[in-house]
Amino acid sequence: MLVEEIMKTDVHTLNSEQTVQDVMDLFKDKRVRHAPVVDGGKVVGIVTDRDLKDAVPSRFTVSPKGEPYKKKVAEIMTANPVIAHPLDFVEEVAMIFYEHKIGCIPVVSNQKLVGFLTETDLLYTFIELTGAHQPGSQIEVRVQDRSGVLYEVSKIFHQQNVNVLSVLVYPDRENKASKILVFRVQTMNPLAIIHELRKENFDVLWPSTPQVNE
Repeated sequence: MLVEEIMKTDVHTLNSEQTVQDVMDLFKDKRVRHAPVVDGGKVVGIVTDRDLKDAVPSRFTVSPKGEPYKKKVAEIMTANPVIAHPLDFVEEVAMIFYEHKIGCIPVVSNQKLVGFLTETDLLYTFIELTGAHQPGSQIEVRVQDRSGVLYEVSKIFHQQNVNVLSVLVYPDRENKASKILVFRVQTMNPLAIIHELRKENFDVLWPSTPQVNE
């Protein structure tokens, strides 16, 4: 999946000469927590709600017309932010979020701002990838880390005529020679599938209930 598929293209921006009050007004009116700073068509910085908190420590101790509200965006923004390209892979950008501990990233192409991506966008993408937003059941199976095993497990779902909404592969923290396959399937009663999986000697980790284990 590419960044251009999930990024927001209707981006609310600021310029470096605007004030802290302008930032507060934008965040309140547009209900956003981040905004790129654009001067002359180029991204020069990022302003977040955390920057605002640092710039104006408390409304109870500072007058609404006080000096902190008159500060320029250039004084509080994070300059030269990390940027992404529309054709970057989403998982690679997620690594950038994690490594740089950031909550948003401007998307730039040909030196122009074309989109904006936030941690909320990434979180919803993860929900879509897992199929958690669709009705169904989750089945987790521990398998040997070898070629063809995914096909062998998936064949059982096909035989049971059950649609697979998503498949994720996780490392097995207890055994490096194994993997955990996590299936989201389009059925509210996965008992027949679990029975067939165990019949073929697959280790079903979830669901694990007395009813299922019988």
